[in-house]
Amino acid sequence: MSQESAGGGAGLWPQLERRVGVFVGWLARLLAIVGGFVLVAMVVLTVLSVSGRALLDFGLGPIPGDFELVEAGSAFAVFSFLAWCQLRRGHVTVDLFVQRLGPRGLAVLSFAANILMTIAAVVIAWRLGLGLADKRLYGETTFILQIPVWWGYAASLVGAWAFALVSLYTVWRSLNEALGAGEPPMIGLEGGELGE
Repeated sequence: MSQESAGGGAGLWPQLERRVGVFVGWLARLLAIVGGFVLVAMVVLTVLSVSGRALLDFGLGPIPGDFELVEAGSAFAVFSFLAWCQLRRGHVTVDLFVQRLGPRGLAVLSFAANILMTIAAVVIAWRLGLGLADKRLYGETTFILQIPVWWGYAASLVGAWAFALVSLYTVWRSLNEALGAGEPPMIGLEGGELGE
């Protein structure tokens, strides 16, 4: 993580923020990679199932419960990407009114936005946890495969709480940027990662 992204040494414990940023970055990256593998597995499953339907005359058929697996996998994949998106400042923003703000003004705006995102992330994770408890209590299963529905909720909950943790970290990061040199300029994928 560069000195710029930690506020140039200013703020609340910038050295610790950088060390925590390494861990948070590792967690977000790991979840995104796992989510990517799940997404690829769902694509392969869908291709095989559709191919099986097309080859009914040859004794093949669709994979039973394919839509149940894709439903649970999609939920997990979405939640597994949220932390990485938040860390990389990848959420959609409207820059129409902030183009004239300098790096410090952008950092203050990011600080406020990150507080709101953290609140939203914690509420989502909390409510998803309550949903998990309900699904587990009532023993609801999928129709075809009879897989407990709470398994998908539990997998998604890991990503939801990681999103909340990363969001909390981005509040700290943007506070340090606001107190220091301001928010670093946006860097594309070819130019390296934000936060490094």
